[in-house]
Amino acid sequence: MLKEYLHDPLLSQLWTAIKAAGPIRSISLDITHVCNLRCAGCYYFEEGMDQHKSPSDEAAFDAFIEREKARGTTFVTIVGGEPSLVIGRIKKIYDHFKCSVATNGIRKIPYEGLENLPIGVAVWGNPATDKALRGQGKADIFQKALKNYKDDPRAFWYYTVAPGHAHEVEEVIEQCIANGNNVLFNYYSDIAGFGGELDYRLGFDKVQHEIDRMIERFPGRIYMTPYFNQVISSGHLMGEKWGYDVCTNLSTNHPVNAERLASGQPYNKHFRAYNADFASTRRCCTGMHRDCASCFDTWEHFSWIMINLRKHLDTKQDFTNWLTTMYLFYVINRLVDMEEGLAVLAEVQQRAKVAVM
Repeated sequence: MLKEYLHDPLLSQLWTAIKAAGPIRSISLDITHVCNLRCAGCYYFEEGMDQHKSPSDEAAFDAFIEREKARGTTFVTIVGGEPSLVIGRIKKIYDHFKCSVATNGIRKIPYEGLENLPIGVAVWGNPATDKALRGQGKADIFQKALKNYKDDPRAFWYYTVAPGHAHEVEEVIEQCIANGNNVLFNYYSDIAGFGGELDYRLGFDKVQHEIDRMIERFPGRIYMTPYFNQVISSGHLMGEKWGYDVCTNLSTNHPVNAERLASGQPYNKHFRAYNADFASTRRCCTGMHRDCASCFDTWEHFSWIMINLRKHLDTKQDFTNWLTTMYLFYVINRLVDMEEGLAVLAEVQQRAKVAVM
């Protein structure tokens, strides 16, 4: 079946590019426990991850890099804390691994020496919402970040949308694209329990609709496909329901995961989510104790789809949905040629259809 599917020129192009890029052996790294913001409902502080203090001694960080190189790591997702506070450490990771970084946008990550670094810049809503949730009602973080990353080819917006804020999506997207940047979406979890319009239990149907509309309005500028959007917002994938028992980005060396990893469900066999002490790991990317029903993390859902190739082989459309998701991840993280990726992104979005659940 796979050979038959790959007779399709576009699918063959995507498959060839991914194969040429080589395997991903990924980790997530809190590069520092320090942050210059306290965003409302941030998983990092809600879960107390800052208790793992980052060593001031750079020798500990250098030793961590050498251990991961020896272990075969090829890709690092740099998080925190706020990574822009430790530019030197970002540069060390960049020099040794393929990587991407998430930032709140307050401090610009320099261009020189980090020319091919994918930078996900956070925004949580229109100016009023973003100021309320990230700037404690005072600081206009979004405007500062827009200025810092104006026409920066490395930067894309990592836009976290709450269930009751779907009406803001178009306004925010227009600003991001006018700034010369593309957009990837995330979905607000409200693990702080604010409730109301922030409560994930309201569901993301309206958000899903608005994102699909933005894909149609701005083809090739939104780092989402209708299929990927559906999987995250609905929590359904090929007859499975999202949760701990199917999550594939679990720290493989953490004892709390032993039973899950022995269950027979697929998982990323190399993955570890490292705390800022550069030694300990946590259960998964976004938590240690949180209810997985509140997790709509885009990166973890990327992994959920990517590792489940076999479930997507029954039909050409299923395979197309899998392959376009895989390719999207590679484009965002500059693992394939960016010019080629952006040139076919609109067709990729058109091909990735919403599945019947």
